[in-house]
Amino acid sequence: MKDIKVIIMDVDGTLTNSKKTITPKTKEALLNAQKKGALLILASGRPTSGLVDFAAELEMDKNNGLLVSFNGSKVVNAQTNEVLFNQTMTVTDGQEVLEHLKQFEVKPMIDKGAYMYVNNVYDNYISYKGAPFNVIEYESRGGKFQLCEMDDLAKFADYPLNKILTAGDPEYLQANYQAMMEPFKERLNCVFTGDFYFEFTANGIDKAKALDTILKPMGYTQEQMIAFGDGHNDATMVAYAHHGVAMANAVEDLKAIATEVTLSNDEDGIAHILNRYF
Repeated sequence: MKDIKVIIMDVDGTLTNSKKTITPKTKEALLNAQKKGALLILASGRPTSGLVDFAAELEMDKNNGLLVSFNGSKVVNAQTNEVLFNQTMTVTDGQEVLEHLKQFEVKPMIDKGAYMYVNNVYDNYISYKGAPFNVIEYESRGGKFQLCEMDDLAKFADYPLNKILTAGDPEYLQANYQAMMEPFKERLNCVFTGDFYFEFTANGIDKAKALDTILKPMGYTQEQMIAFGDGHNDATMVAYAHHGVAMANAVEDLKAIATEVTLSNDEDGIAHILNRYF
């Protein structure tokens, strides 16, 4: 295998442990890799605002690290804040999705500037693992957004959206996601990003598309890349990188296509692999 020059990581369930923090051992491994010339990339379904603190903790803001956000629809240089890639849905597509979702028992979320917009800030719980879970608070805090309520998100969304996130009870989403995506499956990317999250982005958008668009012009090859992930939305980037690694806590579909399965996100799975090479 060629020397690793690019380290690509999903965030939730991969880079961070179950407490949503980066463990000291994983942080040390990533700082060491940067000192030896590796480029770090965070690739997440999160908005860019939900990645900047992790990037700063890993000193990516001093080493031109890259932030791939909204599941691949936007790429930003963590040091310069330059937007390197941005592909939104059309206004029409965004409004049609939000209109269509009104018939389902889900909680749509969209963002604009410092705000995350929802239909009802008090209707914020789903059932997850047998207990109530405040998913709107969870998402707004993760993206560092202030919450704002709009009765009609479809009418409000008169601007291009990077993504539309919907949350719901996992069993309900499994039973209804095909109907949710049916009118859009040929013109948008529709994917689970967690068992209680289903989201819509522009057609052809995923993490691998963003990586390929940005990294090839920079002179990097797939043979120089290693990618770590745990979810369905990590599949394209894990397949794209020459060395695609699934966490022990990953979904089985991702483990099936990975070149290797490492330890879990609570067991420093990233560090376990990187310490071989750096």
